[in-house]
Amino acid sequence: MKIWNIIAKIGLGVGLILPASLADVSASETTAVTQAVTYAVPQDESAAGAAKERIGADAGNDKVLIDFDRNKPPAAVETNDVKVSTVNKPNGAVLRVASGHQQDCPDVTFKAPGGRWDFSEYGYLAMDVANAGSQVVSVRCRVDNPGSNGTQNCNYGRLDLKPGEKGVLRVVFARRPSGIKLFGMYKTPWDLQTIDPTQVSQVMVYLSRPRIDHLFDLDNIRVGGIPTPPVEEKTFFPFIDMFGQYIHKDWPGKTHSMADLDAHLEAEKRDLVEHPGPADWDEFGGWERGPTLKATGFFRTEKYRGKWWLVDPKGRLFFSHGIDCVHWWDGTPLEERDGWFAYIPVDDADYREFFMNSQFVLGGHYAGRFVRCFDFEQANLRRKYGRNWRALSAETAHRRLRSWGMNTIGMWSEPGVYLMQKTPYVVSIYREDFKCKVIEGSPLQWMRFRDVFDPDFKDKIRKRMAEDKLESANDPWCIGYFVDNELPWGDEVSLSLAALGSPPDQVAKKVFIEDLKAKYGTIEALNQTWGSRHESWQALLEHRGAPDKKKAYADLATFYTKAAETYFKTIREAIKEVAPNHLYLGCRFRLNSYNDRAVKAAAKYCDVVSYNLYLWDVSDFKLPEGVDAPVIIGEWNFGAYDRGTFDAGVLFAVEDQDERARMYESYARGVLRNPLFVGCHWYQYRDNPTVGRPVDGENQQVGFLDSVDTPYPETVQACRKVGYDMYDIRLSEGAAGKPVEN
Repeated sequence: MKIWNIIAKIGLGVGLILPASLADVSASETTAVTQAVTYAVPQDESAAGAAKERIGADAGNDKVLIDFDRNKPPAAVETNDVKVSTVNKPNGAVLRVASGHQQDCPDVTFKAPGGRWDFSEYGYLAMDVANAGSQVVSVRCRVDNPGSNGTQNCNYGRLDLKPGEKGVLRVVFARRPSGIKLFGMYKTPWDLQTIDPTQVSQVMVYLSRPRIDHLFDLDNIRVGGIPTPPVEEKTFFPFIDMFGQYIHKDWPGKTHSMADLDAHLEAEKRDLVEHPGPADWDEFGGWERGPTLKATGFFRTEKYRGKWWLVDPKGRLFFSHGIDCVHWWDGTPLEERDGWFAYIPVDDADYREFFMNSQFVLGGHYAGRFVRCFDFEQANLRRKYGRNWRALSAETAHRRLRSWGMNTIGMWSEPGVYLMQKTPYVVSIYREDFKCKVIEGSPLQWMRFRDVFDPDFKDKIRKRMAEDKLESANDPWCIGYFVDNELPWGDEVSLSLAALGSPPDQVAKKVFIEDLKAKYGTIEALNQTWGSRHESWQALLEHRGAPDKKKAYADLATFYTKAAETYFKTIREAIKEVAPNHLYLGCRFRLNSYNDRAVKAAAKYCDVVSYNLYLWDVSDFKLPEGVDAPVIIGEWNFGAYDRGTFDAGVLFAVEDQDERARMYESYARGVLRNPLFVGCHWYQYRDNPTVGRPVDGENQQVGFLDSVDTPYPETVQACRKVGYDMYDIRLSEGAAGKPVEN
């Protein structure tokens, strides 16, 4: 199944678990209803309570859409990895759904007669569900508008049932407000879980990535309740509290007050004492209980028992289980946002340092500007740890990683943290660190490729590496260097075409043409092969058009390889000149933006080849044929929507923290099973700001910590389950030689 189809099937919303009769809602269940309503449709506490009462009072006006006692299954039904049948029960017939688990989302989908249902008079869709199987089942429901992609134009519900249990699965209709303009962020509160109830195209009932077959019954699919009133500007603003959190939703772990902040700090202190970290690690996080290999005093690579490994300075096997962006800086724009924030400490001298101008904004509402920002996350650290917040939060970061079963500080991190020599680290050298000339003919994507043949390239990278001579170079805690990130490698001839499309003074173009002269001798010989009509070599130099790609392919591919190898060779030489004992960790290939020629060039010159692999599973990841090299994952993550953020990622978002934790464990175990990988680094340490970081507006729930420095316990627990046993898992053998489940 294509990935976009998978994403559309999975769905990314927050579900509800509601009792069979809303007239008998318990206190805890009332809270669940209120939270769901206030998230989908922001309003104050009294309005949320009133909405709950209206739903309960109006539960008797249900309108049946599909009742299997009176009707056969509708003709407009589609199934995916499920079998459906009508089963007669004492109280009437039900639709029995027997799901497989071969697909990510087995489902049965009911299509609206005539293409649409109009639910504008109702507040929810509901159905009776019974677990007829022998295992706990989590049944999800998605109500779609036309064009739903699994993240937008749809509403969700969820019901977890034990074997033999029955319940009601409800999907509350959240309506998109009008007249409220939000900007400077990837997603807003109503980009998710909102629909037009007059244009409902289908109802999908599904399971999300089941591991076994399931059996459950559906009956009495209906709509009921009354519509929730639309959001009004006067009740919506302000919508961000003093801690930078969304006001109109509550969730487990939310910080409501300074007392909460103190309580979270004390609770985490106790947790860190109870979980000091794996007992079988040495000070670097290598496997002290495992074999001892050659010790060099620095990190290196070795293939051991058929799998690639890092080896720590003491000669112990080392798997780099880490996290990116262990830093303090991530402000959010204030400009044009009057009234958005409940409190900004503009007159408090203790918080003056947290007001700043952003780096250059790349895209979105503020594109092309430097905007005034406030850093809620740093301010929260100041509130939490006091005046010495930098030192205390840095110390806490090292304790956290060890406690969580992590042993590496990843890319984009703060030198003031990683240079403390408490946790191994990597150093990130980014394009902004050594700006140099680009290939002008490169298509302007997120960046243009550098001209690696221009002397400027070699000079700039050497100067940048020299800056690390007194910091990370020769530090045994430094694993190595990532240089660049997610470059636009394109296809196997893209750099060659970019060179030919550049002005005559482009060095890469001159080098390419000199190579062609050496091969063909005359322009006529080149024209005969390429099917071109250049009058001279000078004419080709001045020409900026592309040749016939098919006829010129061999020459284009040869020069591409030369460019790629020159790129990696030049950087390797610059690194080894300054830090000969450290590893060159590559450029972090971006998924779907690289090719085999680029990867082969990387494997030739990098000590470790790196990728950012945002996928569901990487256990079967492979390098190009004939290439065997250690590989490290520089970025991966999963985000969810149930803790106050508005975005969880475009492709690899999940419905809640429980599923996020399951996916963490599943992905990490897949990495450990794959013999190529020597590590994986989660992106990132802390969530993005709720209303967007300035550089591009990203506001995703991708951290181990929320914006108030509180850990997500579900993800932490999953990380510990993998991290504490990762060496046994990696070798697929326990301490007593017994197989380990993986």
